[in-house]
Amino acid sequence: MKKKRPILQDVADRVGITKMTVSRFLRNPDQVSEQLRKKIADALDELGYIPNKVPDILSNSTSHAIGILLPSLTNQVFAEVIRGIEYVTDSYGYQTMLAHYGYRSEKEEERLISLLSYNIDGLILSERTHTPRTLKMLGTAGIPVVELMDCVSPCFDMAVGIDNFEAARQMVIAMIERGCQRVIYLGARQDERTIIRLEGYEAAMKSAGLKPGKIMTPDSSSYTLGGQLLNEARTKYPDVDGLFCTNDDLAIGAIFECQRQGIAVPHDIAIAGFHGHDVGQVMTPKLASVLTSRDLLGRRAAELLMARLKGEHLPQKIIDIGFQLSLGESI
Repeated sequence: MKKKRPILQDVADRVGITKMTVSRFLRNPDQVSEQLRKKIADALDELGYIPNKVPDILSNSTSHAIGILLPSLTNQVFAEVIRGIEYVTDSYGYQTMLAHYGYRSEKEEERLISLLSYNIDGLILSERTHTPRTLKMLGTAGIPVVELMDCVSPCFDMAVGIDNFEAARQMVIAMIERGCQRVIYLGARQDERTIIRLEGYEAAMKSAGLKPGKIMTPDSSSYTLGGQLLNEARTKYPDVDGLFCTNDDLAIGAIFECQRQGIAVPHDIAIAGFHGHDVGQVMTPKLASVLTSRDLLGRRAAELLMARLKGEHLPQKIIDIGFQLSLGESI
């Protein structure tokens, strides 16, 4: 049973005004005085008010819809996650509602408001880091929430993912065991998972008595960016003999740039990625990568939601789907 969400009258009572005044504010804040605007906005935040786009008679019923918030709609990782989610939700007769927020927590907050206003029954999120208002709304909504991609960081409700720290650490150890002495980390977007993988990389380097180094950018990953970061790494660290990349896009782009410049991989420089995209596993040289099952991740997340919605007891709220190292031919 969904929690009873705050309604316009609750906001009005908190401020000491009429429900109609709150409604006018929501339609156009300029229709009320500046002093009143602040009081209403504060009350909305304090109560965790969520707009309702369905009739009141349906507000406590099930919508048979699941909301999914994704940082990217072009990233192959999330396309495969969606496929896994919908394999399960389709079998239960649930629809999925997708929203994209471009790795920005403020945009995630906006998209969440929109999804919750349609009275969705459950929610799948891609990040662990949220704004205070997002967390407040999640608590107010009272629906099951699954966070993806990591199984170690604290979660709001339930989680499905992998140990990003350990996966990165093991891959860098493998590179060192194959002779690398100056592995540099290439990171993009600087989201939570990129930082966790950086920490795993640094742990492996320090345990081997080697000095870590990194090239980081807030830009989104691409093959082109991978080539650019390779060149930056070779300029900043002339003795670089290995690159551990936060994802396969950067790694593949770095290999393409090496081929363009006549740099032999892995003889001159070893390169490893993360996620095991198909293109990296069929290219020459075959890319060394951390293999993750995004389809399985999506299925497990949807199964957790469905079990919770059916009222089942969950003995395990955090699921580690594991990973494999494919050392390929590039390290």
